[in-house]
Amino acid sequence: MNIITMLDELQAKALRSPDIKNRFLNTCREKEPVSAFCSICRDLGYEIYEMDLICAGEEFHAAMKRSTNGGGENSPCWQEKTIFMSFLWQV
Repeated sequence: MNIITMLDELQAKALRSPDIKNRFLNTCREKEPVSAFCSICRDLGYEIYEMDLICAGEEFHAAMKRSTNGGGENSPCWQEKTIFMSFLWQV
């Protein structure tokens, strides 16, 4: 199951269950809210980690940019990553 499907299922569960919904909403008050969010996901049986959320967000953003910019965009940070990596190879 991909990350988007898991998040959709979790959203549906949160809409049906006030307890689950409140658990997710309370993560905003945590020192590490993303880690707290992922911990609840795993408690509910969904193997979601911080990096999964980051990658899903970047993929979503890149897809959005491709749809509005004529399809030439592959990643929102690709140019900066390329510059940084080429710099590392020169060191």
